[in-house]
Amino acid sequence: METDKWLTLDELAEYLKLSRTKLYRMAQEGEIPASKIGTQWRFNRQEIDDWVTSQRPDGTSSQRTENGRDGGGT
Repeated sequence: METDKWLTLDELAEYLKLSRTKLYRMAQEGEIPASKIGTQWRFNRQEIDDWVTSQRPDGTSSQRTENGRDGGGT
């Protein structure tokens, strides 16, 4: 079975386990790859997969903690 190439906002929200509101805002601000057709947003599944992969930290899982909420430190 072939998966759909294009996802709706609802389908993407379920796929990424993120809220519709967050994804809508990200699409409007150009933070996530998206296409707007009329009033509807569409998302290319392969572009989304590539984008998610590109969001990974550069091999250092502690980087987010050091720059994050707690400030961290050893």
